[in-house]
Amino acid sequence: MDTITDPFTAAERAYLAAQSLGRLSTIGPDGAPQTRPVGFRLNDDGTIDIGGPDNANSRKYRNVQAVPHVSFLVDDVAAADDPDAVKPGWGRGVEIRGAAEPVKGTMHIGEGFFSDDLIRIRPTRIVSWHIDRDHPELRSRAV
Repeated sequence: MDTITDPFTAAERAYLAAQSLGRLSTIGPDGAPQTRPVGFRLNDDGTIDIGGPDNANSRKYRNVQAVPHVSFLVDDVAAADDPDAVKPGWGRGVEIRGAAEPVKGTMHIGEGFFSDDLIRIRPTRIVSWHIDRDHPELRSRAV
């Protein structure tokens, strides 16, 4: 049996777990990027599930079926008076690049609003900034 290795650091996982909204960028039929705000869930195995209402009929879902390369961004600005922030008042976040695929699942958020048609991202590159005290600046790596 294969051992699952979590591609996220503890700081990245904690940051993502504290967020509920991200932006998914897919490649449209004309080859141009298309970005949409989405709800998400970080799974124990390091994959990310993207949900939405009637997801299977959305442009982002069809884009992933045609071209599976995506970028997913979760970011915010730490409050200027946040004593726990690595850089109070500064932007911080995690960008995940990877391969996406349509899957059936249960989102467990937006119940009664989100469909069971999900987009699952398998990270290939992770970029994070200002979320880890041990690595406060930009951190980028292939996974």
